[in-house]
Amino acid sequence: MADRYKLSLFQRGFNSWVKLWVRLGLPPRKYHLMTVIGRRSGHPHTIPVSMVEQNGQHWLVCPYGEREWVKNVRAAGQLTLSRGLINRGWMKKRLNAIEEHDPNRSGPVLQAYYRGEPITRKFFRAKANSSLKEFAAEAALHPVFRLAESEGN
Repeated sequence: MADRYKLSLFQRGFNSWVKLWVRLGLPPRKYHLMTVIGRRSGHPHTIPVSMVEQNGQHWLVCPYGEREWVKNVRAAGQLTLSRGLINRGWMKKRLNAIEEHDPNRSGPVLQAYYRGEPITRKFFRAKANSSLKEFAAEAALHPVFRLAESEGN
């Protein structure tokens, strides 16, 4: 059985550390800061995320289930990804349109995410030797979004 995610004091501290790491533009390059407008508050919310690149497409996976950022992204239909030094003038920032991926076809993306993010594996029922079908069955628990660069970027 997969663990349930609960944001602890340790996790808050770790996320703050990762945010700083990403703002500095340090490796690994798959980590970005995702900013999305809150569906109720109208305020921007920023969290660190890990992007999956597969067959020229970029994907975001929510390893912890349907969190608030997932609901905000669904409502907004877009988000901003950023990485690098803001005050040095070379932060890479881009607005992305986002589309929730068909859960029946999410298996390969979830499997790639699982392989690339050992820290979140305990939140998956599937294991390293699981089939694509078993990873596709995880889609109801781990929403998958495809990123598309918005026009004007």
